[in-house]
Amino acid sequence: MQGPIGLFRSLAQDWGADLQAFRVVWAKAMMWIFLVSDSFIFGSFLAGYAAARLAATEPWPEPAKVFALHLGEREIPLLLIAIMTVVLISSSGTMAIAVYHAYNKNRPYTAFFLSLTVLLGLTFVSMQAYEWTHLIRDLGFRPWGNPMGAPQFGAAFFTITGFHGLHVTIGAIYLAAVAIRVLQGIYDRTGSYVGVEVAGLYWHFVDLVWVFIFAFFYLF
Repeated sequence: MQGPIGLFRSLAQDWGADLQAFRVVWAKAMMWIFLVSDSFIFGSFLAGYAAARLAATEPWPEPAKVFALHLGEREIPLLLIAIMTVVLISSSGTMAIAVYHAYNKNRPYTAFFLSLTVLLGLTFVSMQAYEWTHLIRDLGFRPWGNPMGAPQFGAAFFTITGFHGLHVTIGAIYLAAVAIRVLQGIYDRTGSYVGVEVAGLYWHFVDLVWVFIFAFFYLF
């Protein structure tokens, strides 16, 4: 009869010899585990933001004024944020199309829609960089304070949106690497395009997190 250590070794050897875990290929299983752990981090950040907002003794800045864009003499609330959201959600659609063509082993279309997804992701990050520049240079926002109310707002905003922007940037690099592998025919030679699907899981997660950030920071 095996002891606990022997049982653990037997389980590790069994899993290490297989290509699947829980009837899911290892790559997808590991990505799901990573995304679950990452969701706890984002959830903690957003919970902390909510707690800071409830505990703030100074007025909380109004998102409609903080994130407004001026076109001439006209102030349009949340215009840039709306465009950023459309761009990122659209990238989720192009990623889904890339996965569809990957299932059909259509290398040119898969690479094209992956590249389009990367372009949309970089567009989002570029607009976020403009947003940060505008807040810091023109409005005087800092991570330790802001001229429009509670100082906690700046710390929470730059931390959470920066962390998400880092995820988008890493995701764009990841998808670009996958697109190169598609063009090189690596997935054709292995007979499986599961790598594209795994990358899609990561990208859809990043898009989903943005929906929550958008709701927390820009709508309420």
